[in-house]
Amino acid sequence: MSTLSFFIKNQGQILQLTLEHLWLVGSSMLLAIAVGLPLGILLTRRRALSKPVIGAANIVQTIPSLALFGFLLPAPWLGERADRLAITALTLYALLPVIRNTYTGILGVDPGVREAARGMGMTDGQVLFQVELPLAMGVILAGVRVATVITVGVATIAAAIGAGGLGEFIFRGVAMVDNRVILAGAIPAALLALLLDLLLGLVERKLTYAH
Repeated sequence: MSTLSFFIKNQGQILQLTLEHLWLVGSSMLLAIAVGLPLGILLTRRRALSKPVIGAANIVQTIPSLALFGFLLPAPWLGERADRLAITALTLYALLPVIRNTYTGILGVDPGVREAARGMGMTDGQVLFQVELPLAMGVILAGVRVATVITVGVATIAAAIGAGGLGEFIFRGVAMVDNRVILAGAIPAALLALLLDLLLGLVERKLTYAH
């Protein structure tokens, strides 16, 4: 059976695992943005914290994904369900680009613009939401874009702990020494990464041109 025939025969399962993969990535990215964006903003107000926080996020990035899953496995609530464990690990991997780009983007706003806003009587909160975040949004979205692509790739490892996703085909194909099964997981994962990167790139360019 050719690779194309295998894809056609197993299209239902491929679609199901792609949706599972998308769920893992989407949940992880929402959590990473919910944590990383406020943390990046906080670091611009408390710069002394930037080195230890960004350093810690850097260290997480250096931990092999399977090892990180293993470290989190004994945790009482996380270890009970594979999807919780996978989403937590993926969120930790996605934090660095989000935190770093939020921090860098806001600090990169022209100080003259910031001072002009304060001169108009804006409070610190108004300066943040009406001036700094809109001007830094292109840089912040670039971080989200990088984090999303990384997460799509790392999410394939989640199948090793039974969390589902396209990694199931990859691990099954390696065990069976069958390239068709490996490609059934690898190709949709690569296409998903490219599609999400393209969509976020379009949003990033729109926001960059708008400001």
